[in-house]
Formats: sequence, C-alpha cells, structure tokens
Amino acid sequence: MIVKPHARAASPFKHTALCALVAALLGAGLAAPLVAAPAPQAQAAAQAGAGTPADAAVEQPIPEPTYVIPLKDIGATTTIRLHGVDGSRTLPFNIRSDEVVTHARVKLRYTYSPALLPDLSQLNVLVNDEVAGTIELPRDTAGKPQQHTVEIPPELITDFNRLRLQLIGHYTMECEDPLHSSLWTTVSNLSTLEMTVTPIGLVNDLAILPRPFFDRRDMHPLEVPIVFGATPDNGTLEAAGVVSSWLGALAGYRKATFPASVADLPQSGHAIVLAIGPAMADTLGLPASSGPTLTLLPNPNDPNGKLLVLSGRDASEVKVAATALATASQTLTGPSASVGNLAGQAPRQPYDAPRWVRSDRPTTLGELVEAQEDLNVTGYNPETIRLDLRVPPDLFGWNAKPVPVDLKYRYTPQPTSVNSSLLVSVSDQYLQSMPLLPIERLVDPEAWQSRVQDEMLPLRADVGIPLDKVLGRSQLQLRYMYDYIKQGECRDIIIDNTRGAIEPESTIDISAYPHFMAMPDLKAFEQLGFPFTRLADLAETAVVLPDNAGAAEYSAYLALMGHVGEATGYPATRVTVARADQVDSVSNKDLLVIASGDQPLLKNWVQSLPASVSASGKRFKTSDVVYRSLGWRNPDPRLNAAPANGEIAYTSTGASAIYAGFESPLQSGRSVVLVAASEPAQLNVALDALFGGEGYERPIQGSLSVIRDRQVDPLVAEHSYYLGQLDFLKKLYWQVSPTLERFPLAAFLFSLLLLVVLAGLLGWGIRRLARGRQPRG
Repeated sequence: MIVKPHARAASPFKHTALCALVAALLGAGLAAPLVAAPAPQAQAAAQAGAGTPADAAVEQPIPEPTYVIPLKDIGATTTIRLHGVDGSRTLPFNIRSDEVVTHARVKLRYTYSPALLPDLSQLNVLVNDEVAGTIELPRDTAGKPQQHTVEIPPELITDFNRLRLQLIGHYTMECEDPLHSSLWTTVSNLSTLEMTVTPIGLVNDLAILPRPFFDRRDMHPLEVPIVFGATPDNGTLEAAGVVSSWLGALAGYRKATFPASVADLPQSGHAIVLAIGPAMADTLGLPASSGPTLTLLPNPNDPNGKLLVLSGRDASEVKVAATALATASQTLTGPSASVGNLAGQAPRQPYDAPRWVRSDRPTTLGELVEAQEDLNVTGYNPETIRLDLRVPPDLFGWNAKPVPVDLKYRYTPQPTSVNSSLLVSVSDQYLQSMPLLPIERLVDPEAWQSRVQDEMLPLRADVGIPLDKVLGRSQLQLRYMYDYIKQGECRDIIIDNTRGAIEPESTIDISAYPHFMAMPDLKAFEQLGFPFTRLADLAETAVVLPDNAGAAEYSAYLALMGHVGEATGYPATRVTVARADQVDSVSNKDLLVIASGDQPLLKNWVQSLPASVSASGKRFKTSDVVYRSLGWRNPDPRLNAAPANGEIAYTSTGASAIYAGFESPLQSGRSVVLVAASEPAQLNVALDALFGGEGYERPIQGSLSVIRDRQVDPLVAEHSYYLGQLDFLKKLYWQVSPTLERFPLAAFLFSLLLLVVLAGLLGWGIRRLARGRQPRG
C-alpha cells in the first residue's frame, strides 16, 4: 500500500514550548540523544556520497518505540468494522504530562472489500482531526489481509488525543447506496500505536499531585515503587497501605503494583518514600522531621524522576502524612507541607463504597458515569453506552424479583422506521429492547409532538435485570440502533442527525434485597475484595504478614491494598497490619493472610486450611467442582456448593500459589482469605492471577483455587458459614423449600398449617382489639 503525505496547515492545538523545540531539533538533525546512532553501514554510505547532490540526504534511523499499544487497549475491544461511504471509528490515547512524543506511528492490519473503486476509495488515519496519512486501496490486494505503517507527525500529538480511522468508500461511478453492504473495511484490534517519548522534568510542587506517580493521561498499568527508610513496623506498613490503596483507586482499570524495597532508591523514575526519624535524611538531603511531613523532591539517581517523602518522628506521624495525602492531596501546595492538624475521618457505613451501587436507596445512572456526556450518543449506529456496575456480592437473590431499572431515555424520532430500537444488555447478555417509533405510530401523536425537546422525544421504560447478572462486577449496556431510511434511486444521502440520550435521573434500585451470603466465596474477593470491602476504609480488616516478611511480602500486601482501593474507590485509612505471632490481637477482625514458604501460623491452622504450599511439600483438598462448568451460578447458594471429597499431598520443587477462604479459627462469623505461595517470589503468580488479563481463562472462585503459571483451577467450593441475616419467614421458607419441592403433599400440608397459624394470629389480634374497645366498669 502507498501512504500519501498530506499537506498540513498549522496545527490548531496548543503545544508546549518544549514539544516544539524537540520537534525542531529533530527536524534539524540536532536531537542526537533522542535518536539511535546510525548503523556503521549508514555512516559509510554517507561518507561515500559526500559529493552527491543535497537531495540525496541520508535517512535518520527510526528510534525504538517507548510504547507499543495494541488498539484493543485503547477501546477497540473487537475488530474495528468501517462501513459505508464515510465510516469511521475514533479511539482516544493520551500522553503523560512528564513526557513529550518525538516519534509516532500506527501499524495497521486491515482487510477491505473487493468491490471498492481504487480511484475513489481510501483509508485515512487522522490524529486530532488532522490527516496523518492516507492509504490507497488497490483492487489487486482487496479481500486479503494487509499491513501498513503510517507515520504520525509528533506536532499533531497533545496531552489528550483522538486517533480516527476513516473509510471513504465507493463501489460505483453512478448513484449508490451510501450504506451498501459492499462498502466495508475491517481493522484488527491487534494493530498497534507506537510512540517514542523523552521525559521532561516537573516542578517540585505538591500541587501537581497525584502526578507524576499517577497521571490520568497514562493508559498503562500503574507501577509505583514504595521505599521504606528502614525495616518497616506495622504502623509504617499501615501508612503504606493507605498510599497504595489511594493510588489503586486512582488507577482504576489500569491495575496497580508497588514494588517494595528498604533504603534502596530506584535508579530511574519516580517513587514514594516512607521514613521515620533520621532514616534516609542524609541520602535525601532533608532536615530531621519535626512532625508529619510531605516533601516532593528530585530523585538523586534521575533528574527527571520525583520522590514523594512521607516522614515523621514515629510511625503514627507517617500514617498521618499518608492519610493527608490520600484524603486531602487536592489542598496541598509548595515543595513541602507539615501537617499540623488532620481531623479524623468519619467511620464508613457498610456498603457505602463510592464506586458501589447503593443498597440503601435507588442509585441514579448519572452517579455511575464521570460526565453526563457519557450518556449521549449520535449517529445511526453509535457506540454502546456502558455503565460499570459494582453491586455488593452478598445480596440474596433466591426466589427474588428482578432488579428494577427506571429507564428514562430520549431519541430522535424518524419519519418512518421499522427496526429502530434501544437495546438493553448486561455484560453482553441481551435483556430487552424498546422500539424507537415515529411519532405517527404513537398513541395521540399530537400530544407526543408537544413533548419533543431539542428534536428528541422523551420516553420511559421499566427494565428488570436478574440479580445474579449484576452481583459483583457487571456492565449495563444501552445501544441505540436506528433504521437508515432510503429515499429512492439517486436520492440516498446520509444526514447524520440522529441522537440518543439516557437521562441521568434514571435509576437502578437494589435496596429491597437482604444481605445474606454463603461463605467462603473467593469470587467475591477477586471481583470486589469482599468481605473486607464491606467497610470501604477496611476498619474491620487486619492484614497478617509473616514474622520474617521481606520485600516480596511487602509488595504483595501493597498490591492487594491497591486492589481493594480500586474496588471501592476509597483509601484503606483504617486497615490494621499484624505479624503472624500477633494474630490473636486481631481475632475480632476479618483476616487477609499473606504467606510464603513454611509459616508456623499455617501449621497451627492446619485443621482449617483446605490446602498448603511450602518448600517442604504441598497438600490440596479436591472436590467435584473441577468437573463443573462455572460460568453460571444458581441463585440458591446451596446448589453451588462442592464440598471436599478427596485430598492429595506430595513433594515437588515446582512453583505454585493458592487462594483459600475459610471461617476464622479465632472467631466464628469472621472470614479469612489466605494468599500463599511456595516461596516469596511466587507471590507474584498469585497477584497476576488476581489482576487477570490475557492467558487467564478462569477466575479465582470457590473456597480454594490453585494457580500454576497462567492457569487458575478452582478445587473446592465449600460453604461452612453465612454472612448477613434473613427475616424469619424468608429464612424458614428457604430452609424448607428443598423438602417441599421433593414432597408436594408436604408442601400442601405446610401451606395449610401456615394459613391456620396466620388465621389464628389474626383472630387473636381482632379479639384483643375488641376487648380493648369495650367500656370499663
């Protein structure tokens, strides 16, 4: 394919002076540090051609890209399909505030229709609405997979960007159908956007927080090193947990990890340092701490890197500094801030995590999006409106009505239409559709015409979602689909004036469902960090680390805190950290236990553990769950159970990790989730499985899951206790329902007995009321 350079006018976007300077230097061949040195062959060719004309300039080698981003990572979840005479798809990509792009290109993998006329058809690549390149579509390669690279001028790229792929397609020189089926091009979502960047320094001002540690422009997984000034005690680890959960909440979908070290600054990049007293003061050139302090300064090993130092005279002051960072960073300014007073945060209420659908009242759909614009779409076949739902996983859905959604929506009424619809799905499972009718087909058209606002008609629909479809994480998907109205031969043109909108006042209501759940349930932990996240600040959670914990265990703890922060959207300001020999002091809490190798605590709890992995051997309970399809769970938790019916023990040098859930041996009704590996380095295997992604076909679930390489295998699904409460009658009905289903006569007699009891109670109440009304004396 041939890329046609496009004559560019001056860019309308505002760029930093440094970006322009770098581009100018590159154009003049002066940015040598940013470009790889020419190969010896190229140097020899340049010397040999010293006497050639000036237009025989030597090409500069293209630098290796800093980032290679598949299009599937920036919104193209499936193959991009461009259709019609002017079909396009826009994907967002961003650039960190401490980086500037020096070279960019997009490598496309695509296929196009054999019916396209090569002289009139083309595939355009646009960045921020400026054409970066045009790809010809010759007939001899039509219908075959193609690859091509389009260079993107760096000056087109700003902080927030839009990559648009546009098909200009024609199949005839005469009148044509603008949406004819032969007008198509597909682009693989494995196509890549490649960028080379150079870092730039930021000011030492706390006002830039959370940058550079988290930059919302950055699309990549978050990795922030956490450096302890000395071997951390429990209080310092609690402070670090506050910081990592705060960053995890900010990172969101990106996932977050926090490599931990002791008194070892990274050689490059950014890091957060927690220091007590004089620890690392000399290394960082800081005065001795006089109280909770936050300081932003350059990384001594990297002039473009930053260190955020949280310091204090003891661990409690470091935790104050960490809490100030997590809850009030928006107020901080200057290179350093000493915290004089930090009023205590009000205790959280159960199930009030900011990112969760409220279970005490209806939740508006406007609360589930960042901006109201996310609920509006345009076009005949626009992108799906997607709303992420995080629903407490302990809602009891047995024999329950669907979750009610009061959906208020608007659409552009068409003169005529047959199949225009609004489709409602949950996690790609179709639920319901509402026809988008022309006004003439509605009852009392004149009355409806008077309700049209901004050329859109407001309507309302009741939608019911089965509760089991939304428990944990799910996605409510609303898709407008409009008919294309054909006008006739040579009169068909696309006037893209169709719009759709979901009113932010629409609601979803889960407040009628009781909280009652069979435990343990590792799927709830994997999805939402439950049961620990029942309180968003983790006030009833203790993290238990080995007595001899090191960097691997610290890193695992911090990553888990990032996970729960992402699940709730709130920092773990009240989490407690204890060592294994202190576990009795936190017996009244839910326990998140991190273990590696041989741990005395696990040996003491061997009767409660469904498995153990250590250097000396491995032991696993097994059950029939390994033979089941676990893609669907019955609303009755009793039917999901798979108790252990076997056990295996063996010795091996192979690496493995486990997630195990069980009732706390220290207090009934409290939960334990164990994250264990045969050796400290293998804790990363457990974390990778928790974060999921490519290569992980099954989630962590049941009461025991084992991880080997990228394979997750649930082994047991035991239910040994319950959390929450049911009212008396519902619990009675649920408990006797299996018997009633097996014995219909018993069901009849039970119902008859219940009616007799109710009638007796009613009669007793009436008689008592009548006696109360009789005159005395």
